[in-house]
Amino acid sequence: MSVLLKDHGFKGVTSKEIVQQIEAKNKCKEKLPTWFRTPLIYYPEKLNLEQTSSETTAQYKAEICNGKSLLDLTGGLGVDSYYFSQKIDRILHCEINPKLAEIAAYNFKILDRNNIETFASDGIEYLKNSDTHFNWIYVDPSRRNDAKGKVFMLADCLPNVPENLALLFASAKNIMIKTAPLLDITAGIRELNFVKEIHVIAVKNEVKELLWILERSYQGEIRIKTVNLTSNDREAFNFILNKETTASPSYSEPQRYLYEPNSAILKAGAFKTVSESFEVHKLHEHSHLYTSNQLLEFPGRRFTIKGAYPYNKKAINSLKINKANITTRNFPVSVSDIRKKFKIKDGGDTYLFFTTDLEENKIVLKCTKA
Repeated sequence: MSVLLKDHGFKGVTSKEIVQQIEAKNKCKEKLPTWFRTPLIYYPEKLNLEQTSSETTAQYKAEICNGKSLLDLTGGLGVDSYYFSQKIDRILHCEINPKLAEIAAYNFKILDRNNIETFASDGIEYLKNSDTHFNWIYVDPSRRNDAKGKVFMLADCLPNVPENLALLFASAKNIMIKTAPLLDITAGIRELNFVKEIHVIAVKNEVKELLWILERSYQGEIRIKTVNLTSNDREAFNFILNKETTASPSYSEPQRYLYEPNSAILKAGAFKTVSESFEVHKLHEHSHLYTSNQLLEFPGRRFTIKGAYPYNKKAINSLKINKANITTRNFPVSVSDIRKKFKIKDGGDTYLFFTTDLEENKIVLKCTKA
């Protein structure tokens, strides 16, 4: 970068730091547009930016909370605290990294968020030495370095939330925990107490976060809330976790339309409930593709089926398709191997679904977007 090769004219600032700020700001254009647009913002290191919530997911989290006070136990850059501060009167932002805490506190002033107080402190230690009671505690635990390669468990993270639940509930009635999508929902429920809701958040059909809402002494059924946030829409689907096991889906051969649930629903495992709720038929118990004769509203992608074909070379070559979007569901061959075998490039307006039908036959559905 040319700035490294000449005198930049800023006293007390190295060329390396200026380059780091320029690169960091550019990385924030999509993820943190408010920070990007605001003059005088100071950006942290690359890893801190990668680990922070996006503004899109932070705004969603803020919609869940209410009350007078919230403790952000693992504050980081403070994107979540910034949005919580727009809904809640007083925010305490704890960040164990002193440099990052200083950056967050400075940026809060630049962003004119005067109801956020930052502590360069371990959030758990802060709680142990405080008798303050909060309406909410928010925590975003990070995986320990020595947990690499292991099954993702909350007990493998810092702070160890399961180990400190009693402390957290002594200071707040409501707890919100953010985890990566990698965490298995059933495993997470086993590790925690008083789980009231689990939010599965996707952005543009990519699951970004799981939110665990805990309420002290809650004993009711767990509600799963799935949402797919796009630029101009919000696909939401909610269900009771235990109802999924007792739901009665219907099954059918491919009809006129095909439905593919969004990634949040697939992560949540609402395979039977979706069929029952939207009156669409499953193609196979394990395929998680659905069909109907009438075009229906559906939280995912919708297609018109142009034809159903057996999975063999003769049938597929007869379609004379050299470019298509390919998806596999409950199918033994990978997308890359299918492309290689049939010489099909990616893209175009044709969608091919390779799946298994009710009779355990391997089939291909040729579709266009509905």
